[in-house]
Amino acid sequence: MKIAADVDTCQGLGMCEAMAPDFFEVGEDGYVDVLDAAPAEEHRKHVMAAVAACPVSALRLAG
Repeated sequence: MKIAADVDTCQGLGMCEAMAPDFFEVGEDGYVDVLDAAPAEEHRKHVMAAVAACPVSALRLAG
């Protein structure tokens, strides 16, 4: 599983960070930083929920 963030779409709302702070953080620039782009499979449900919570669909999950 791999997380991709589209910073051109990101509005820095922080839903991902609120749901999965071990994997996402809104940086000082106002855009999401992916802290662990390839999380272990055991975190799939947690990461998927955070990706789905993005109101502007700036996050994608592959694999």
